[in-house]
Amino acid sequence: MAGETASGGESLESWRDELLRGGVDPEEADRLQALLEGELTTLRSAGLDPDEAMLVGVRRLGRILPGPSPAEARVALALAVEAGVAIKLPELFGASWEGVEQGQLFLLRNLSLFVLPFLAAFFAWKRKVPAGRWPWLALPFVAGAAAVNGLPFVPEGDTQILAVLHLPIALWLAVGVAHAGGAWRSHAERLAFVRFSGEVFIYYVLIALGGGVFMASTAFAFEAIGLDPESFVTGWLLPCGAMGAVVIAAWLVGAGQGVVRQLAPMLTLLFTPLFALLLAGLLVAMAVTGSGIDVDRDVLIGFDLLLVVVVGLLLYAISSRPTDAPPGLLDGLQMVLVSCALVVDALALWAIAARISDNRVAALGENLILGANLAGSAVLLGRCLRRRAGVAALQRWQTAFLPVYAGWAWLVVVVFPIVFGFR
Repeated sequence: MAGETASGGESLESWRDELLRGGVDPEEADRLQALLEGELTTLRSAGLDPDEAMLVGVRRLGRILPGPSPAEARVALALAVEAGVAIKLPELFGASWEGVEQGQLFLLRNLSLFVLPFLAAFFAWKRKVPAGRWPWLALPFVAGAAAVNGLPFVPEGDTQILAVLHLPIALWLAVGVAHAGGAWRSHAERLAFVRFSGEVFIYYVLIALGGGVFMASTAFAFEAIGLDPESFVTGWLLPCGAMGAVVIAAWLVGAGQGVVRQLAPMLTLLFTPLFALLLAGLLVAMAVTGSGIDVDRDVLIGFDLLLVVVVGLLLYAISSRPTDAPPGLLDGLQMVLVSCALVVDALALWAIAARISDNRVAALGENLILGANLAGSAVLLGRCLRRRAGVAALQRWQTAFLPVYAGWAWLVVVVFPIVFGFR
């Protein structure tokens, strides 16, 4: 029975994986799978083919699937409020976005620390992580806070900027450990966190768009009666809402996952060819004009972000794909995208190697890591397109890189400032 396929190529095991990724406990997922197997047996005996039986069975079972818990909503809301309060607490000590430069730098260094610990706490509570393991989950956040606030950075130095950029990456993957309930070594849990990351980003963008409309409406309404709401909107509504929305978006992924899971693959299908065209056009322009990649710090950061987007598109696309689905058009487009990204990465590495400094060493390391990821992905994608391997190998390759990203981020945050004299 487990080998039967649903409409769209989704197997019974894939359906169970969807439950786990949505936060359903493994024991509850086993119970629901057993119920679905019973429904499928009944429907097959009534003459339905496997696809029809799976479709009807899932719809019937949908009536008893657990919905969003009121307790979960209350906890998410409470933690969102706490994150909003946390971003305002530094003002009691004179640190604000509109204050002196040192206060602004403090907020910038600690921005991820004002919200990600609350998000990790939400998942630790949701996944019922034993209280004895909570200190281990908190350790990365304590270490990150000690590093960015305790190291003697030179004001506006490159190592401080690198630490500010890499700490959120390191802490986001620490959130992944809480999301996995501590079972971070599990490939399935890592893959679930990848999907969660893509979905929470989409929800956050949607919340941000709605928040922008709300802030504009607030400003308009109060200005219409002769009051100036700018200080409230920019000083309270914007920062508190931006922090709290992270936790709310994470809760919505589990509470309203059906909509975004239909939207996310469509967005991936839309942007994969667009970014493939972008990189191909960039390579053509470089060949025609003879121009190379500038080694300016901002340019290198921009290229790193572009490669991260490419890896993110690939990672999210394969994480949401059934492992038994045959190769299709999207796989071919991903091969073009990865191939172009590999060439761009090689050109960036060539440009960086000519002029090495502290920030360029960071860019060099990131390009090497992303290049290794893309090279392995290209090989596995090629095997998948030739039907010599399935997508599962590519999924495992990608999730194996998550600890590499975390390790590099921690290296930049903690070791780089010491090596380069905190400049």
